[in-house]
Amino acid sequence: MLIGEVARRSGVSTRMLRHYDALGLVRPTGRTVGGYREYSAEDVRRIFHVESLRSLGLSLKQIGLALEDPAFTPSALVSDLIRWTEDRLEREQELLKRLRAVDASAPTGWQGVLRIVELMQGLDSTSAARRQQAVLARPESVAVPAELLAGAVLSESDPHVAGALCWALARSRGDGVAMLAAGVRSEDVGIRRRAVRAIAGMSEAPGATVVLAEALGDPDTTVREHAALALGRRGVTAAVPTLVGMVVEGSHDVDAAEVLGTLSRDPGSADRITTSLVDALAARTADPATRIRVAQALVELSGTTVPEVLRQLTHDDDRVVALVASAFVAVLEERFAGDRADEGS
Repeated sequence: MLIGEVARRSGVSTRMLRHYDALGLVRPTGRTVGGYREYSAEDVRRIFHVESLRSLGLSLKQIGLALEDPAFTPSALVSDLIRWTEDRLEREQELLKRLRAVDASAPTGWQGVLRIVELMQGLDSTSAARRQQAVLARPESVAVPAELLAGAVLSESDPHVAGALCWALARSRGDGVAMLAAGVRSEDVGIRRRAVRAIAGMSEAPGATVVLAEALGDPDTTVREHAALALGRRGVTAAVPTLVGMVVEGSHDVDAAEVLGTLSRDPGSADRITTSLVDALAARTADPATRIRVAQALVELSGTTVPEVLRQLTHDDDRVVALVASAFVAVLEERFAGDRADEGS
């Protein structure tokens, strides 16, 4: 079979067939009287073998080794191909992400494109200082897609850089909360923590309360606590059980007590909060340190039953607890005296 007919039947160009011949991949076993290449049926089968391996992404050099090396193991080569393909796809996905970020910024000229690319390169830096500078040094005239900033927030481990990113995200044109919400549902606890911290800093944004309320049911304590503090500051009483738990466990208990104090200004919530803290005092697990933290939280409340609870603690079996409670009772008496004086004036 002459080269022209082989080309027609195989779909491989005559130029490529000559190239295969020159490389020694597929050499025709015969020549005509006139010196033309003449391929046998076995040669044609080899051509199809070469084309099949090319379709898997092998180079011609690799194909030559695969066909000639008797010790060649297909499984090893396929494993390498899988790894190379995964690496290539990762690079292409990164390129696609960059292109979409540039497109989302709707640049009016190449200067805008270059600014976005410069920001992305800065965010990819291994230096936290450079990443932070890339965010803060961005000109106000350059619109940065919220999706780009949200993705950076969810992957940023440095708190200072994360703060700068959240600041930029809050000022972007997109719905930052919606883009961070996916992070709250991530299987990666680190991403969930970063997402909730970021949304907590944007708690006034539309949709933030709903996402933070969802986070109150998170299995991770840190996620629940950040959500509870943010919700409590917004007056959401659903955060009360988590906040009381923070006081009992001694985790950000001062912040939690302050938020509980703010929530207790609502008469409908004051009794509920006081009752929760009193129940914590009565629990068998309430050691002296816990009772002191609860007392500190009680003194922040506006409930009318608080002074009586603290007076009972002045008789606590632990001397330190009793002394702390006595001091708090004196603080409350002074506060009430001041309030009565204000009302009299």
